[in-house]
Amino acid sequence: MTHAIPAARTDRLPLRTPLPAHHPEPVLDVVVPVFNEETDLEPSVRRLHAHLRATFPYPFRITVADNASTDDTPRIAARLAAELPETEWIRLAEKGRGRALRAAWSSSSAPVLAYVDVDLSTELTALLPLVAPLISGHSDIAIGTRLARGSTVVRGPKREIISRCYNVLLRSTLAVGFSDAQCGFKAVRRDVAERLLPLVKDTGWFFDTELLVIAERAGLRIHEVPVDWVDDPDSRVDILSTVLADLRGIARVGRALARGTLPMAGLRRSGAGAPPGGLAAQMARFAAVGALSTVGYLLLYTALRPAADPQAANALALLICAFANTAANRRLTFGMRGRGAIRHHAKGLAVFAVGLALTSGSLAVLRHAAPHVARPFELMVLVAANLAATLLRFLLFRSWVFPARSRADQAGDTTS
Repeated sequence: MTHAIPAARTDRLPLRTPLPAHHPEPVLDVVVPVFNEETDLEPSVRRLHAHLRATFPYPFRITVADNASTDDTPRIAARLAAELPETEWIRLAEKGRGRALRAAWSSSSAPVLAYVDVDLSTELTALLPLVAPLISGHSDIAIGTRLARGSTVVRGPKREIISRCYNVLLRSTLAVGFSDAQCGFKAVRRDVAERLLPLVKDTGWFFDTELLVIAERAGLRIHEVPVDWVDDPDSRVDILSTVLADLRGIARVGRALARGTLPMAGLRRSGAGAPPGGLAAQMARFAAVGALSTVGYLLLYTALRPAADPQAANALALLICAFANTAANRRLTFGMRGRGAIRHHAKGLAVFAVGLALTSGSLAVLRHAAPHVARPFELMVLVAANLAATLLRFLLFRSWVFPARSRADQAGDTTS
């Protein structure tokens, strides 16, 4: 039974739910993409099969995805599928790891889809921790990472430098939050794959990176698992051509993100966006943050006033509190974290300018009307002006700084 991946959809994903404890069909489909792997294929598949039989508590399937091998790989894959009851194989006429994964995942009915490299460089003890968050409904995608604390990696300095430089490049150009894009050890929920795969254009090694970048930008939750990884000294990956293809892929995806041409609406979860409790709870949290900010502002203003004139003391106290207020509201009131902080603080400064205009204008009017007004009355006017600025700040934060669409984009924060 096959299930074709549909075109990109605009309706939202349903809320994540755990899979039932008793599932008659395979819960997990582990794809092993191969090209001319007649030496490693059989021992690796038998090892993977034995590991899943011994440790995986649900029904499973192993799918060997042969993408245009010219050696004995197809014959070996067919024999393994005939001998091992949970094993299948598919044959593609064209090369490309991404193409093989797309074909295998799109034809699978399993609710959790994964893949491992045929050399099994990643220790298989990480497989159950990889897919458990997807089975439980906690996460949308899970990746093995060789670059997180707790990972154990054995490889040469050349590959180590290339891997780290690649991930630094991703962080600096596409502002990604995940730590390791190219570890051949990943899993995704099928409902997510149905929406993601139509948006991923690459058919080669950049497939993983493109899938993860789009998923993260759409606000899907990515779970990372530190892995034990040993480099395969017989790897036949052409590093130069792969690097050039990756650079072209980064440029293409970067342009698409900058132009807003990726239709990501179908990747957002139902109910994502507004923090729990709706508008009333949002206003309550904003008021609490605002009250603390006002106290901090008055203390700062009082401390600065002896050494500065009213306008300078007011501006400096407001500026300091504006950064703290934006950060607190970003996290506590609007439930956002991770990427976008610089943009949010820049907009927060614009909102600060509006508040500064209100309070400075109030002070200017007061000083003009009553040049020798007492300090307590000056503070009362500032409190009234700050209350008005606070109401305006909430409206601007909710509609402009942290709009509903932006909150939806970051729903289900990336785990890194």
